[in-house]
Amino acid sequence: MEKVLIFGHKNPDTDTICSALVYADLKTKLGVNAEAVRLGEVNGETQYALDQFGASAPRLVETVANEVEKVILVDHNERQQSASDIASVQVLEVIDHHRIANFETSDPLYYRAEPVGCTATILNKMYKENGVAVEKNIAGLMLSAIISDSLLFKSPTCTEQDIAAAKELAEIAGVDAESYGLEMLKAGADLSDKSVSQLITLDAKEFQMGDSKVEIAQVNTVDTDEVFERKQELEDAINSVVQEKGLDLFLFVVTDILTNDSTGLALGKKSEVVEKAYNVKLEDNTAVLKGVVSRKKQIVPVLTDTFNIH
Repeated sequence: MEKVLIFGHKNPDTDTICSALVYADLKTKLGVNAEAVRLGEVNGETQYALDQFGASAPRLVETVANEVEKVILVDHNERQQSASDIASVQVLEVIDHHRIANFETSDPLYYRAEPVGCTATILNKMYKENGVAVEKNIAGLMLSAIISDSLLFKSPTCTEQDIAAAKELAEIAGVDAESYGLEMLKAGADLSDKSVSQLITLDAKEFQMGDSKVEIAQVNTVDTDEVFERKQELEDAINSVVQEKGLDLFLFVVTDILTNDSTGLALGKKSEVVEKAYNVKLEDNTAVLKGVVSRKKQIVPVLTDTFNIH
């Protein structure tokens, strides 16, 4: 049987890794020869979740067309966020919860995008729809993904569907969502051993906004000051990326998981768009973004609208 690879976006987060593993499990149980793979390194938060539920990280790949002809995308659809040779394979399915942009196929496909906080919330429904029981470790992975994407149910992207799914999955996984979730988020918020290069690439995504090329990187922390102790190094590294990729804006967002506020470091020739979007003044290239925790709901659409106006 022809093999299908399942993967999420580059610089994978917990939802990307866990959803690839989970959907590969469901597909395999439905008789498909499916393998989960990843397009980048596993972060500390995700590794914590994998360790807790006895799962191994998917295999790392750089390209996919050299292995298979058909793939399934989870947790993304934009081509610049996907495998570098995505145009050389057939996309059979997309399971996602983000905006749809820069995406087209030559063949019909199964496309499922729902306005929920996490891809795993959709996958939980798909197990039920296919009459497949969710095993304990799979429930734990889906729960971890929902906690991560919803920032323990505090993000504005979090819906009642996500909360209901998390409650159900926590019961199957045999854990308390709140206490487990806080430990998992703390594991991801420990940035002390991360290099500057890792900080700006751990969870970075590239977007086309109007005529502008924008990259947004985000890290979670319990100590924003600790991250900005390396501000000059961060700026040097970000400026190199801006030059190398021809970016108009690189926004590095440091989110405090205890206060639910973020500090943005904006560099690039169009950094003033951040000031207009959030009605703030960049001081030394930084500004506090009160109440902003979600890239998907509070950053990407706000910046996109501002770029289109200006």
